Amino acid sequence: MIDFNDPAFVADPYSGLSELRSFGKPVWHEGLNMFLAAVHGDANDVFRNKSLGRIFIDKKPEFEWETFNWLHSDSILDSEPPKHTRLRALVAKAFNRQKIEGMRPAIERITTQLLEQIDIKVKSGVSFDLIADYAEPLPVRIIADLLGFPESEEHLLRPWSQAIVKMYEVNPTQQYQLEAQAAAGEFAAYVRDLAEHRKKNPGTDLITDLAMVEENGEKLNSHELVATCVLLLNAGHEASVNAFGNGMVAALKRPDQVRLLRENPRAITETALEEFMRFDAPLQLFERTATKDTQLGGVDIAEGQKIAALIGAANRDGGVFTDADDMDLTRDPNPHIGFGAGIHFCLGAPLARLEMGVSLPALWEKYPTMQLASEPIRRPTFVLRGYESVSISV
Repeated sequence: MIDFNDPAFVADPYSGLSELRSFGKPVWHEGLNMFLAAVHGDANDVFRNKSLGRIFIDKKPEFEWETFNWLHSDSILDSEPPKHTRLRALVAKAFNRQKIEGMRPAIERITTQLLEQIDIKVKSGVSFDLIADYAEPLPVRIIADLLGFPESEEHLLRPWSQAIVKMYEVNPTQQYQLEAQAAAGEFAAYVRDLAEHRKKNPGTDLITDLAMVEENGEKLNSHELVATCVLLLNAGHEASVNAFGNGMVAALKRPDQVRLLRENPRAITETALEEFMRFDAPLQLFERTATKDTQLGGVDIAEGQKIAALIGAANRDGGVFTDADDMDLTRDPNPHIGFGAGIHFCLGAPLARLEMGVSLPALWEKYPTMQLASEPIRRPTFVLRGYESVSISV
């Protein structure tokens, strides 16, 4: 059975995931103590089955994990109806399509600023880092702008986020756990202070909107507001950074796909960003817990047992995608499940699509001859799959 901590598997998981998919049904993994759904239909059902819940279990001892625990239990991602229904309705009212589309000028401005900074390196004959110089700061600045974080303090956000999300990996180390506890406390305190200030001094940012939003007499309490802001940054930028980096590296290694981007990037941007999400999924595993005895994909799942959707495996299912192991930036339709499905479909998907829809063609129009300067450096993680560094020459 697959060892999810094996560096060889982390470097290239898709042959192993293909073997899991060949069983044609969910498979029990003794090491993870859960079923793994690798077939597209089964993984999709994991998201949609109402007998499977996103159940967060508090980490122990509670005095060490207190803040980390409520940042998750009071978030949309780790709650189920009726709490999830109430939270999602409130957040969606503030974080709506009009609010997201209103971010377009800010996204264009930030994209231009980053390209100007990159150009300084390029003109001096130095390669630039696709991750550190572009893919990473872009969504962080965008979400910071959306939430109204002071620009001078944006540098705090990414380290906090990275420390927290390392806890989503298989068997996080003791060091990762200590870093996550510290980051959760510092991040929550920072957002709480900012939210209290906005309640007294309202602005036009999303924190103000979340503090003021009301639906059927309901409002977000303090923990829910902070948890929502932390989730928006963590989920909102991790997926964007990794989807952009994974997709760009895959395309740059395929001359036929690079040609499409060089010739007319705007013509294929919409299908290209969906293929970025499908081909090398930024989130590989999403787990659920059976709230009662249920059946999925012909397998009996007892109440309390877990099952995980293997998103990367599902998105390479040859029964759904023609030439599934090939990248096709013009692929349409593209029913990938990179943004989830059902009630937990990613609330930030429209923002992620807008970000990539602006930043992808802007980069290729600026540097149509760019290529990999060296072999990219992978992050040593499976669940959140991405690159640490991607050196680009022009």
